[in-house]
Amino acid sequence: MRSQILVKRYTQGLVNALQDEKEFTAVGQELAGFVKLLSERPDLTDVLASPFIAAKKKNQIIKDILAASSFSEKTSRFIGLLLEHGRLHLLGNILQALPVFWHERQGVSTFEVSSVVSLTEAQKENLKAQLERVERRPVYLTYKVEPELVAGISLKKGNVVYDASIKGQLAKLKEKICEG
Repeated sequence: MRSQILVKRYTQGLVNALQDEKEFTAVGQELAGFVKLLSERPDLTDVLASPFIAAKKKNQIIKDILAASSFSEKTSRFIGLLLEHGRLHLLGNILQALPVFWHERQGVSTFEVSSVVSLTEAQKENLKAQLERVERRPVYLTYKVEPELVAGISLKKGNVVYDASIKGQLAKLKEKICEG
C-alpha cells in the first residue's frame, strides 16, 4: 500500500514538472530506456540497491550512465531523486502510471480495455465514442488481450472495474449460489 502511495506522489510530481506533450513523450521514452537498461543489467541493479556501496559512488555511477545516454536534465534529475531517496525500485511502476496521470492532467479519462480477442478499429471507435458520451470528456484507451475472460470485455478506470465478461458473470453467479 505504501509503495502505491509513493508511486502516485512521484508520478504526480513528475507530471507537474512536464511542460507539454513533446516533453512527456521524451521523458517517458528516456525512463523506459533506463528501466530496460536496469532489467538487462542485474549487476547494476544489485550495485544500486546495495547498502554496502556509498551513496556518492551510486550517484556517480548514475551520473556516468545518464551522461553517456544523453538523457535530458529533467529525466536525469528525476532518476537522481529516486536514487537519493532509495526509491529507484519504484521506477517501473512510475513509468506505468505516467500516462494515466498525464492524461488526467490534460482532462482525459484513461480506461484499460481487456477483451478475449483484439477489437476491430470500428469496435474501438464505437467504444471510445460511448465512453466519451458517458464521461462527458475525452478518453484515452489502452487495450490488452485476456483469453481467460472467455467472452465480452472488461473496463478498468483507476481502481474501478466494469466487468461485462463471461468470466465476471460466472463469478457473480458462483457468489450468489454460495450465499444460498
